[in-house]
Amino acid sequence: MANGQWYPPEWPDRIRALAEGSLTPVVPKRAATVMLLRDTGAGPAVHMLRRRASMAFAGGAYAYPGGGVDPRDEHRIRWAGPTRAWWALRLGVDEATAQAIVCAAVRETYEEAGVLLAGPTDDSVVGDTTGEDWEADRAALVARDLSFAEFLDRRGLALRSDLLGAWTRWITPEFEPRRYDTWFFVAALPEGQRTRNASTEADRTVWIRPADAAASYDKGELLMMPPTIATLRQLTPYDSAAQALATAPDRDLTAVLAQARLDNGEIVLSWPGHDEFTKHIPTGGAPA
Repeated sequence: MANGQWYPPEWPDRIRALAEGSLTPVVPKRAATVMLLRDTGAGPAVHMLRRRASMAFAGGAYAYPGGGVDPRDEHRIRWAGPTRAWWALRLGVDEATAQAIVCAAVRETYEEAGVLLAGPTDDSVVGDTTGEDWEADRAALVARDLSFAEFLDRRGLALRSDLLGAWTRWITPEFEPRRYDTWFFVAALPEGQRTRNASTEADRTVWIRPADAAASYDKGELLMMPPTIATLRQLTPYDSAAQALATAPDRDLTAVLAQARLDNGEIVLSWPGHDEFTKHIPTGGAPA
């Protein structure tokens, strides 16, 4: 039975064009996504959303809350936890970019899941964020009528960077027209908060154990992109959200970028370090 690996039908033609030099790779946009965890009696569950089938990129695939960096994510904000300099070293970027990536992770989690990793003091976090005034601000953030810096300042909140752990980094293949340089983070659902489907890009959200989600992918029941199923498999050994967070600082953030080559009349598509995603595509044929 085929698994649930997302594979656009136009990729072979784009891979050939890239190999022939007739396709110029798009510069990837910086992005962030968050694997939000909560503890259950059977171990941690992760919050996932299903992208609407009508979406041009990865329609119907399960993913985590996340999205692109807003240029205004670099605006100065109240900051709690490891310093911007610490995050710059951790992510391998300059301090302004580090803040923008972490800010995007927190902002997108609030925009798409209604969960906010921020608090009035450096060691507190907001509780319920489901009131009408919160929703008005969330909608303004989504519409880009309000920057995240303005939102935090208006509410007297500090971004809690210590509630995030950088987990991995994946870059969309060079032959894909919509490219993202995405940092994956892990975080625990704050006490008193709850998730909801706040994203216009998703038609379903679930809390699911990583092992169960991976098993459904293996059966072809859940569609996912390689980074999603790879990170789910990486989460399966942990017995709690805290345990996963504790290991994050030691994880390798070397970017994973798919490679494509022509070999004896077929295209070989692979992701370094992730052999399960390798595809052999005969000329004019379907992937195997």
